[in-house]
Amino acid sequence: MDIKHQIKVLCAHADISMAELARRINHSPQNFNAKLKRESFTLNDYARIAEAVNCKFEYSFVFENGTKLNSEETL
Repeated sequence: MDIKHQIKVLCAHADISMAELARRINHSPQNFNAKLKRESFTLNDYARIAEAVNCKFEYSFVFENGTKLNSEETL
């Protein structure tokens, strides 16, 4: 699963929009969408995204209920 799809699934699990996620990590929705298109997130960005939806980041997203969204990509 590519990072763009993974973040979309993450938002669905957290029941928030992509624009809301962008605002929670202090990005404009436009900037956030551009980063998604370029797949140019840093590890710090991933950690902030996880914190914004109250989950843990371990090169994947892990929800409190144990749901884990794995990435096939290496960072």
